[in-house]
Amino acid sequence: MKALISRKPGPPDTLEYAEMPDPVPAAGEVLIRTEACALNFPDVLVIEDKYQYRPERPFAPGGEVAGVIEAVGEGVTRFKAGDRVMADTRFGGMATLATASAEETFALPEGASAVEGAALLFTYGTTIYALLDRGELKAGETLLVLGAAGGIGMSAVEIGKAVGARVVGAVSSEEKAAAVREAGADATVVYGRGPLDKDASKALAAEFKAAVGENGANVVYDPVGGDYAEPALRSIAWEGRYLVTGFTAGIPRLPLNLTLLKSCDVRGVFWGAFARRFPEKNRAHIAQLIAWWGEGKVRPRVSRTWPLAEGAEAIKHLASRQAIGKVVVTMD
Repeated sequence: MKALISRKPGPPDTLEYAEMPDPVPAAGEVLIRTEACALNFPDVLVIEDKYQYRPERPFAPGGEVAGVIEAVGEGVTRFKAGDRVMADTRFGGMATLATASAEETFALPEGASAVEGAALLFTYGTTIYALLDRGELKAGETLLVLGAAGGIGMSAVEIGKAVGARVVGAVSSEEKAAAVREAGADATVVYGRGPLDKDASKALAAEFKAAVGENGANVVYDPVGGDYAEPALRSIAWEGRYLVTGFTAGIPRLPLNLTLLKSCDVRGVFWGAFARRFPEKNRAHIAQLIAWWGEGKVRPRVSRTWPLAEGAEAIKHLASRQAIGKVVVTMD
């Protein structure tokens, strides 16, 4: 098979487009002939050994794919060769063949594109778990989304609206703000590039407070962190829920006195661990996402695709934080 391989820790330029032995599905796994692989910020980190887990090298980055099942391992009865699927692979997705656990593989709806299917599981799976289970978001509440134009952020805008919340999207440019409003956000805030000094932090907190309203944000969805976390926390409602999802701008230090003053919660979100601990609950979430997808309430927004041979450029683009929506690598 062809693959984009990490042989040593380093930036995207260290990846090698090469031939690798075809993988064989183990018991409980499926082998997928990959058509598309969506990228996420962990793919930027994992090749530099900066993520929670470190795959044994050589490996291909890429944690979510869509394609056609080539073969199934022992004990797999839910799928057969020829089925069109989307799957969470953790890594190994930037290759023409990839294995995945059958428990983390899902049928691709009839007529759905592989490019959009590859872009559904990680971001939307993370967000539905975050907003419904960890954030307990309800209709009529206010949701503040940081990094709202990225893949995770766009999914939060759409799922927030599907639930019936008022959604405020925070982004870093007017172009991104327009995209977020098109995705359904009720209001937007454009913040400047960090680092933020004390005055800039206070000013951003005031902008967040004005956007979410006098009662504050019932839920803050934060995949950004960095200097943006404290201003967002300052805009939270009484007994609000602050969801820690990622750190594209760095790991923040939150002043915990704010949690006391607002009687609010700071809650972590680790979808991958949730999906593996509670596969039945995760499958129910994915079924809901597929239903919303069919109804047009959610739709993975793919801003750009790259061929596999140019996959390193796709990772660079994602790392630049300029991407709007999802970035996908195709196996054409």
